[in-house]
Amino acid sequence: MSRSAQLPIDPNQHGGPTVLRIVLGTQLRRWREASGITREAAGEAIRASHAKISRLELGRVGFKDRDLVDLLALYGVTDEQEREEFLDLARRANARGWWQQHGQVLPSWFEMYLGLEQAANMIRTYQVQFVPGLLQCEEYARSVIMVGHQAGGAEEIDRRVQLRMTRQKMLTEPGAPRLWAVIDEAALRRPFGAPHVMRAQLEHLLEMSALPNVTVQVLPFRLGSHAAAGGAFTILRFAEPDLPDIVYLEQLNSAVYLDKRTDVEDYLAVMERVIVQAESPVDSTDALHRLHAAM
Repeated sequence: MSRSAQLPIDPNQHGGPTVLRIVLGTQLRRWREASGITREAAGEAIRASHAKISRLELGRVGFKDRDLVDLLALYGVTDEQEREEFLDLARRANARGWWQQHGQVLPSWFEMYLGLEQAANMIRTYQVQFVPGLLQCEEYARSVIMVGHQAGGAEEIDRRVQLRMTRQKMLTEPGAPRLWAVIDEAALRRPFGAPHVMRAQLEHLLEMSALPNVTVQVLPFRLGSHAAAGGAFTILRFAEPDLPDIVYLEQLNSAVYLDKRTDVEDYLAVMERVIVQAESPVDSTDALHRLHAAM
């Protein structure tokens, strides 16, 4: 039986290998479910466990040609053109991202985030402890990284700083994503490094907020309780219609990725409320100037 289905992504327009893996994994899941095949049975077909099938369908791991050929046959996908197109896309999805050159200092749970961040066309974030990584100047980033990695040597710290600075380049490149950051006043008043470091960071925030694709809002102390009291989070949105918004929650040594519709809608609602509660972008610029003058 030939189980034909239009591939969920344009072969010539995709958001990078991480997004491509997720979209192709989603298509594999759809084919499996339409065939009435369990993850356990699919795992047996490729000499693996159901956990590997789950990781493939979530886009957490790369694809092997042999596994895909076996799965496509199992799911009844026999149209030759469709199979070749899918396999070609899977090979593209295995491409290494620029960040993988920093693998020695890049935890696996953060690697996926970097791929998603690079592919997003809208990034919304609320931060209470630090200035968002995409908006940190080099001196501030170094101070923050040194606090979190006190056992690391100078070379490791340098590589972590370089990784963070390289991430930021996408904000000034063609096709840059929209970044909307709400920063708690606590993050702006908590000193990392000497006073001149915080002054440099505030100056950098002012420069970045002047970019047409960057919006910065300050959530002031005087507000008291607010919608985002639960803690920091980031919401990623993609141009690829088959990929839902993803909420990223970073923890001390791991991360949570939420894509269930009800979970994402909860965070979207919180973000909308905190945007209204925070100072307007214009008033936030004035607040940043006042904080800088007080340093």
